[in-house]
Amino acid sequence: MQLNLPARPYAFKCKLSSTALIIIDMQRDFIEPGGFGETLGNDVSLLSAIVPQCQNVLNAWRKAGGMVVHTREAHRPDLSDCPPAKISRGNASLRIGDVGPMGRILVAGEPGNQIIPELKPMDGEIVIDKPGKGAFYATSLHEQLQQRGISHLIFMGVTTEVCVQTTMREANDRGYDCLLLEDCTESYFPEFKTATLEMVHAQGGIVGWTAPADTLLQVLAKTEKSGE
Repeated sequence: MQLNLPARPYAFKCKLSSTALIIIDMQRDFIEPGGFGETLGNDVSLLSAIVPQCQNVLNAWRKAGGMVVHTREAHRPDLSDCPPAKISRGNASLRIGDVGPMGRILVAGEPGNQIIPELKPMDGEIVIDKPGKGAFYATSLHEQLQQRGISHLIFMGVTTEVCVQTTMREANDRGYDCLLLEDCTESYFPEFKTATLEMVHAQGGIVGWTAPADTLLQVLAKTEKSGE
C-alpha cells in the first residue's frame, strides 16, 4: 500500500509495509493527574486532550495492518540506568524513583509507568523502555526496525519538544524519513510545541515532515475503500 500524504514542507510518501507508527511516552505518569508531570507543576489536561485523536490514528493504523511501536521512559528499580543529574535536576516535590500516587516515579513495572489504557499495546506490538529522552539511545529500536525493513516513521506522543523531537532527530541521523502528526502531539507549554513543529519542517524538512492527523486518516480510509 502506497501512501501519499499532503504535509509540510511537501508531500510525505511512504509504503505501509516499510513504515512504523511510533507512539512516544503516552504514559500515566505524564498524562494523568497525580503523575510525574503534575508533580512538576504542569497542567496534564493539555496532554490528555490529544488522546481521542491518537486513538483514531492507532485504530486506523492497526486496521490497515501497519507496524506499531510504543515507547515508555522507564528506569530500572535500582536506578542504575538513571544518571544522578537526571534525578536531582529541577525542584520537583517528587523525583524519579520516589513513591508517588501511582507507584515509584518513572520506574519500570510501576502503575504510573504504564501506557494509558486508551492506547494500550496489543500483543505483537513492540514496546520500548528507554532510559533517556530519545527512543534510540540505549535501546534495541534501530535494530528492530531494520530487521523489519522499516525506512519511514510516523510519530505521535509527548512531549513535542522533548522526547518526541529528540527521537525524531535520532531517527533522522539514522536515515529514517519522519512525519509528525501535529494534533497527536502536545507539550505542557503550547508555545514549545508550535516552535518545534516549525523546527521540524524548516529548511525543506531538516528534521522531517508535519501534517494534521486527518490527512493520514483520510488517505487510509480512501485506500481501504479502493481496495489497494
